[in-house]
Amino acid sequence: QVQLVESGGGLVQPGGSLRLSCAASGFTFSSATMRWYRQAPGKERELVATISSTGDSTNYADSVKGRFTISRDNAKTTVYLQMNSLKPEDTDVYYCYRLGCWGQETQVTVSS
Repeated sequence: QVQLVESGGGLVQPGGSLRLSCAASGFTFSSATMRWYRQAPGKERELVATISSTGDSTNYADSVKGRFTISRDNAKTTVYLQMNSLKPEDTDVYYCYRLGCWGQETQVTVSS
């Protein structure tokens, strides 16, 4: 079955960086558009970034443009989210997503 396993979250100071990884299995990864979402307590889930199956096309939420970069390695069936210049408002639970399937989440906390 489809599995999405995130890793790489943690606690970081404002201005710091983290890289999230999402290891995928159970489907043809190289044909799949992949997305990262995030959600804060009491708020709706927000689409953060999207990457096409080939990696040629990416899209970002306005709130993270210029700071976050989504990428993928189809040979490793893994999608990444490089997060730079992190702000306290980036504190959220982050999810990897593919066509109706959510990963198990990883917590990102930005605090001094």
